[in-house]
Amino acid sequence: MRLARRESLAHAPSRRTVLRWGALTGAAVLGPRAALAARCRSLSLYAVNTSERLRVDYCVDGRYQPDALAAIARLMRDHRADAVHAIDPKLLDAIAALGRTLGTAEPLHVVSGYRTPQTNEQKRRHERGVAVASYHVSGKAVDLFVPGRQLASVRRVALALRAGGVGYYPRSGFVHVDTGPVRSW
Repeated sequence: MRLARRESLAHAPSRRTVLRWGALTGAAVLGPRAALAARCRSLSLYAVNTSERLRVDYCVDGRYQPDALAAIARLMRDHRADAVHAIDPKLLDAIAALGRTLGTAEPLHVVSGYRTPQTNEQKRRHERGVAVASYHVSGKAVDLFVPGRQLASVRRVALALRAGGVGYYPRSGFVHVDTGPVRSW
């Protein structure tokens, strides 16, 4: 009986072969979808102050898409002044990674994106915690939340990404993410 077992094991595929078959099968089934996901970075956003929605592939094959970046800048504009400013692609990469890591199908809810210097100064005079030299003024910051996810979880993931600054504002209901130096408050 032992001899028969050895012979049957001798003809059995190795673990490496089984794993290779599984990978090839998975690639055959998911190939086009997985390849597209690897080549494409997407965002789904909802602007809470204007009720605008956007789902866009903003980077394809390593190239940022100008029309997509313009659409994102429009959604993340200073709605008070109706002023549009370019948004830092590194910020988009950070919040796209945030959404992917959280595994959410919900759009990221944008509370504040770009701010004009005038809007920032007005907010600074009336609210605590608004920086004089805010990254919002240069299109390098966003305040957001994710429906269905605890704000503390959004903060933890943002901190783990180490893409820049992360501010936690549980009373206001959002997390601040920027592309400045890595820091937290």
